[in-house]
Amino acid sequence: MSLSCITLSSGRSIELTQLRMSTTYGGMLEGYPCRLINDRMVSGLLRRAEKAFSFAPVHPIPPSRAYPDQTAGAFGPVEVLPSVACIGVFGSAAVDPELDAVLHRSTLVVAWFQATPDVPSDENADPALRAIAWDELAKDYEL
Repeated sequence: MSLSCITLSSGRSIELTQLRMSTTYGGMLEGYPCRLINDRMVSGLLRRAEKAFSFAPVHPIPPSRAYPDQTAGAFGPVEVLPSVACIGVFGSAAVDPELDAVLHRSTLVVAWFQATPDVPSDENADPALRAIAWDELAKDYEL
């Protein structure tokens, strides 16, 4: 059973089979969101994805960054990432057309940030999710 299905821009259908969500700035006790902190948030999300799902390649989607306050503090201007950090495991048919479609599938782990805690699906999937170059990034495996 999948959590949702997304049709990529290429026309390929992928299924979301696992999803981990967390608040982007949960646990931040001091300071303010700035480029330095956000770069660490992005790289930390990627490391968590690689550690948790080492069986598959991980693809990071660069997050949007907002600048709500032009006043610069000690670490530069305020820079805000979307409020929800996500790691999703996606699956689809095998990439290699030579493989037996019954015995093989492909998988890819994706790390991204989004504004709401909604499960991405065709209706609300971020365009960056839909633009994933599945055939170049995903890994085939045998069932």
